[in-house]
Amino acid sequence: MARRPEVFGWDRRAAYVIGMAFDDITAGARVEPSADTRGLFGQVMGLVAVTIGFTALGAYIGRDLSGAWGIAGFIGALGCVVGLNAASRRSEPLALTLLFALGLLLGLVLGPGLEAWLSTDPAAVWQAAGATALFIAALGSYGWATDRDLSGLARGLFWALLALIVFGLITLFVAIPGANVIYAVVGLVVFGGFTAYDFQRLRRGGVDAAVPIAASIFLDVLNVFQLFLALFGGGSRN
Repeated sequence: MARRPEVFGWDRRAAYVIGMAFDDITAGARVEPSADTRGLFGQVMGLVAVTIGFTALGAYIGRDLSGAWGIAGFIGALGCVVGLNAASRRSEPLALTLLFALGLLLGLVLGPGLEAWLSTDPAAVWQAAGATALFIAALGSYGWATDRDLSGLARGLFWALLALIVFGLITLFVAIPGANVIYAVVGLVVFGGFTAYDFQRLRRGGVDAAVPIAASIFLDVLNVFQLFLALFGGGSRN
């Protein structure tokens, strides 16, 4: 029987750390209502789609890369996050370049693991992709439509994600029954909150906030996909 790939390897936590870092940097940024909300929505969703395309490209290129290249990609992705936040205020072309580079580098990081899943359980990958689309649409719609100010959730979600990462590290050394399922379910709750918050930012944001918000939503999508992949893959760990 084919060996099921590791679903909570360091590459998964790498994406969590990057998402946590980016949301912590941008959570306090104040956004004003936009006069052209529909135009901003289309622009941001287009950027998210293109960035996901770069992630798919990176995953294909990096499907056979060694762990050392994955670590290098992780470090590069962190650099993109820091640079993107600064560049978004000064140079949109540079910010866009860093956004697409972030997607490509995270694809390189996740490529070997995703290739293993496609080889052993491709149905789980497609199920996770479909569930991710529905999940993001549902939570994004809530965040977009609600009149409740969700900005107060941002700091709490940051600390919840930090605690989740610590829990994941502990499970590397301590056997906890059902740890992967617990990790995935709690992670979906956390990133569901981030998704709703980011879509509310999108509704209230100005054009200059398009790239940072696109980066946040992209990271929400990426992490939600990995969490669903863990669930549909049976939450197993080898």
